Amino acid sequence: MSSSSDMTSQQRIAKVRAVVMQAGEDLRARYPILKRQNFIGASILLFAWTGMITIALAFYYGYLSAWVTIPLIAIFASLTHELEHDLIHYMYFKKMPWAHHLMLALVWLARPNTISPWARRRMHLHHHKFSGTESDLEERGISNGMPWGIRRVLVISDQLMSVYLRPFRMYKMIQKFLEKQPEHERKSAQISQLLGFMPLSILYYGLCYLFTVFHISNAIVPLFGYEMLWSQGALDAMPWVNLLAVIWVLPNYLRSFCLQFVSSNMHYYGDIDPRDVIKQTQVLNPWWMMPFQLFCFNFGATHAIHHFVVKEPFYIRQMTAKTAHKVMKEVGVRFNDIGTFRRMNRWNEIKVK
Repeated sequence: MSSSSDMTSQQRIAKVRAVVMQAGEDLRARYPILKRQNFIGASILLFAWTGMITIALAFYYGYLSAWVTIPLIAIFASLTHELEHDLIHYMYFKKMPWAHHLMLALVWLARPNTISPWARRRMHLHHHKFSGTESDLEERGISNGMPWGIRRVLVISDQLMSVYLRPFRMYKMIQKFLEKQPEHERKSAQISQLLGFMPLSILYYGLCYLFTVFHISNAIVPLFGYEMLWSQGALDAMPWVNLLAVIWVLPNYLRSFCLQFVSSNMHYYGDIDPRDVIKQTQVLNPWWMMPFQLFCFNFGATHAIHHFVVKEPFYIRQMTAKTAHKVMKEVGVRFNDIGTFRRMNRWNEIKVK
């Protein structure tokens, strides 16, 4: 067999796919329960929701502090993100639409600070075709390709900041994305983008901003010798807003920041061939990123595998990662290329004029 250095890019990609798919098949042969994909997906969703509800009740009845509740719920919510990603690729209940869409609704309810999974499906499948290009709205929307600074941190922190802080650039990104859609689907793609945050994400961000404005105002205004005068209705609502902030809003703020920090830095942008899967992503798992990985289910270590073998569920990727990483290194996938932070996600060094 030829060494990897003698292979074309497509031969290297095929080699990784063959090894990873074989590892998955071997795993299923060893543990036949892994073949029951629908059952496993539904069980993980039930486990995640049970964990989130149990922790929320423990906080409500005073058994847990907010500082413990927020990260614990964020960890369970990270499971629902992985499930949504698998569902976008129709890995669960493809032949049972009602169950499939129920799972999509439940994963969105668990992590509402994202565009709806039905709208995201179009963006994500496009991402696989045009990864690292100007029309890759999914990654560019979470800061991929931006220079590092406070603006990029804010975009990573809050998806709506992507629009607030760069409205004209975001408009151009969406236009590039729409141009790549089949002509007969452009209108529906445009509508899905416009309505993608309704209604759940609008409710989430409304609560998020209300919670933030209320508490920051109460902290800052007295420093200038004034007193905040809130309506009685606002004061009556705040205990419920505070509760939802701890069990729903802040866990997802933490979860999505970690996920978007990892994702936006492990994808390359701008100077790659989108057909070359080897250069689309890197494996990003240095020790100092472990706190971020904790809240996005080890995304930095395993997501690059997904770009090679799309139809493997996330738990299989975790179990076959060691085998996958070995062959990925052989064919030239980069590992812990920290220079990408300096290069604004470019594969090559940026030439200074």
